[in-house]
Amino acid sequence: MPEITETLEKIKSLVVGKNIRELRTLTEDMNDADIADTLEQLEPEERVILFRALSRDMAAEVFAHLIPDTKEALVSQLTAPELGRIVDELFLDDAADLVEELPADVVKRILESASPETRKGINQLLQYQEDSAGSIMTTEYISLSPNMNVEESFRHIREVGTDKETLYTCYVTDPKGVLIGVVTVRTMLLSQYADMIGDIMTDTNLITVNTNDDREKVTELFQKYDFMAIPVVDSQNHLVGIVTVDDAMEVMEEESTEDFHKMAAMLPMDEPYLSMSIGELARKRVIWLMVLMISATFSGAILTHYQAVFAAFPALIASIPMLMDTGGNAGSQSSTLVIRGIAVGELKLRDALSVLIKELRVSLMVGGGLALVNFVYKYAMSGDLLLSVIVGISLFGTVIFAQTVGGMLPLLAKALGFDPALMASPIVTTIVDAGSLTLYFAVASKVMNL
Repeated sequence: MPEITETLEKIKSLVVGKNIRELRTLTEDMNDADIADTLEQLEPEERVILFRALSRDMAAEVFAHLIPDTKEALVSQLTAPELGRIVDELFLDDAADLVEELPADVVKRILESASPETRKGINQLLQYQEDSAGSIMTTEYISLSPNMNVEESFRHIREVGTDKETLYTCYVTDPKGVLIGVVTVRTMLLSQYADMIGDIMTDTNLITVNTNDDREKVTELFQKYDFMAIPVVDSQNHLVGIVTVDDAMEVMEEESTEDFHKMAAMLPMDEPYLSMSIGELARKRVIWLMVLMISATFSGAILTHYQAVFAAFPALIASIPMLMDTGGNAGSQSSTLVIRGIAVGELKLRDALSVLIKELRVSLMVGGGLALVNFVYKYAMSGDLLLSVIVGISLFGTVIFAQTVGGMLPLLAKALGFDPALMASPIVTTIVDAGSLTLYFAVASKVMNL
């Protein structure tokens, strides 16, 4: 940490002195992401000085790491030729992301500054649905012919490889652009120069995704096969692009963040927390809070319905918070595990019965243990056997109900086409609260013959 602080102070000093030559020398050996972090900590007028000191290639890499607000500020400070060079140096998928995340007036300036070829590539990527494989792919890949030999292939890679996002895996296509195989640079290095690509390529069990496939499917394939890149094809199996592992990791992060927001009963947020306005943050939260508030009125209705029960036995009231909290926590544990299992591909809809049986068995064990401890504690504190029995039975039933609901709701949501993350803690807690109260007073009514 002291080393990073020292570097930042040195960069600030060079920026103030507008010492471009030393700034370029200092940043040459720095990581792109570290430069981006440093640039974020500078004042707007200092950022553009540092940015202009970077080499053309490095400037594009650093730009891709910046948050949207900083990108927008830089775009407004750069000249049209400078902006054009940056956009043209970006990989097309990064350039398309840039266009999607910035305001319309800024996007217009970016597209005007880009080369016709870059504009065409960006527009092509923007045609795909937001959450599709086509929207996160890049068209900058190495394509080889099966009729090329290894020597010709290496020559081709040297000629075009500078602008490609990955060189390790090359894709073999026929004259019509249909994907027929893949070959790695490692395979070519270990082959003879005269060997034909068609003879050394892998042409069986090719793993591909369609342009319209959901991007979550792409991330599942990366997790399953440990690929560095996955080819993206159209309905006729024409190769149209590839998704690289770094883009897949970004999708994983976005999906995880979105799930966290939903599990906390908020609408997904597309911008960093500090970049959002107070009004926008409030809007993202208030909708679900309103829904949960209205649904929680069921608990009040249940209490009203059973007024006669706790009027006859006022001591019942003291255990209500404990029952509701324990039920909510138990349900949240189950829903969190199942939601995570669905997200990483461990659980499918066909596993619903197995999940139900497992949650029932777990809840019997957990509920029995909690009920026994609570019975002993309640009886030791109050000396009231009847109350201790009612609370113990209710707690046992509440845990079983809560864990079953928590385990099955995410799978039900998946079956209905909804995001399983919606069925997280707030929703489960609301349902379990109503269920636990109903069970509690039903048990009390039965035991007391009310």
